[in-house]
Amino acid sequence: MKSELDALMQARNLDAFIVFGNAEHNPPMTYLTGGGHVSHATLIKKRGEEAALFFGDMERDEAAKSGLKLIPYSKYDMNALIKKSKGNGLLAAAMRCQLMLEDMGVTSGRVGVYGTYDLSAIFGMLSRLKKLMPALKFVGEAREDSIFMRAMETKDEAEVARIRRMGKVTTDVVGKVADFLTSCDVRDDEVLLNVDSSALTVGDVHSKIRLWVAEHGAELPSGFIFSIGRDAGVPHSVGNLTDLMKLGQTIVFDIYPAEAGGGYYYDFTRTWSLGYATPEAQALFDQVKELYDHLNDNFDLNVPFKHYQQMACEYFEGKGHQTPLHTNAPVEGYVHSLGHGVGLNIHERPFSGLMNGDDQRLAPGVVVTSEPGLYYPEKGMGFRIEDTLWVRPDGRMEILAEYPYDFVLPMKKWVSKK
Repeated sequence: MKSELDALMQARNLDAFIVFGNAEHNPPMTYLTGGGHVSHATLIKKRGEEAALFFGDMERDEAAKSGLKLIPYSKYDMNALIKKSKGNGLLAAAMRCQLMLEDMGVTSGRVGVYGTYDLSAIFGMLSRLKKLMPALKFVGEAREDSIFMRAMETKDEAEVARIRRMGKVTTDVVGKVADFLTSCDVRDDEVLLNVDSSALTVGDVHSKIRLWVAEHGAELPSGFIFSIGRDAGVPHSVGNLTDLMKLGQTIVFDIYPAEAGGGYYYDFTRTWSLGYATPEAQALFDQVKELYDHLNDNFDLNVPFKHYQQMACEYFEGKGHQTPLHTNAPVEGYVHSLGHGVGLNIHERPFSGLMNGDDQRLAPGVVVTSEPGLYYPEKGMGFRIEDTLWVRPDGRMEILAEYPYDFVLPMKKWVSKK
């Protein structure tokens, strides 16, 4: 949580940190400011002291919503700095940043650098700033283990409520997609039809998904997956837009919308087969669902998340599938890790990979996905079931948005001729 940041800074020997970029679609900045339309901002925090947000005057009202100490860029005469730097924009930016750091009492020590911004501009500015302030050492951290990832790992109830609301948006959209697909007319060759009798494509469905997410006031900053047939067998294939929607083929629908402005995500997957399923597809789906249920029955408080990845691998290998446990980078069978944390990042701590540390646990307050799957692209099929779960303060795991797990979705206007 945010209250942990000073302790994390102390543990990492960071005297201060600086965050660059917009308040939207920029997790570290959003985490500290609450988001909003504040662009090209800079946030500086010295350990043990309050943070300050530096901003452009045109966005002063938006900046004020953060509740942080505010310092407008206009305090620093950029025209004078450009003249002093002889027209070197990066040097002028470094000189302004020097003044900002000095105003925050940051003149020596280790300074962590975070945010989302143009890499070239930040690298160029910091390179010059290091020469202006040689007593400072700018520090980069591994993304998965940064102080922000550590702080974000545990959510408070207000954060969980926002994720839960996104779960409601997600399942509402998924329900619309299911109702749309099952209401379509079907040609004799089992291809679904649009209302104008043209063949329904994956691209047509993608367009409706984007529309319905937008109508719910959410965004898809990291995209989504809606794929059928062979593409369903490649876990992160988003789907071939020209593929026809047909009965009896597996569909993987993995949707992870976020609050507008790059806020909190939800992550969710269902696998469908329209009208009917082949016996082989049904058997593989049943294995995934059996494991999904078994995991839910066995999640336990404070157990390392990777323990359940081990459990998933052992289960699937017992069914004859390849897994990362004994196959290096498998491309069929069970090919990924079981889950990950969800928050302002679609993927964050705790992670469940076999090589992740024992410190990445199902501790109270974490929000994680559970998403076992099987993938056989050459057989034209793939399967994944995913929900987002909260480890409650009492240690109970709660699915934040319930939705049915039906594999075969009956068509409302089609009668089987088989």
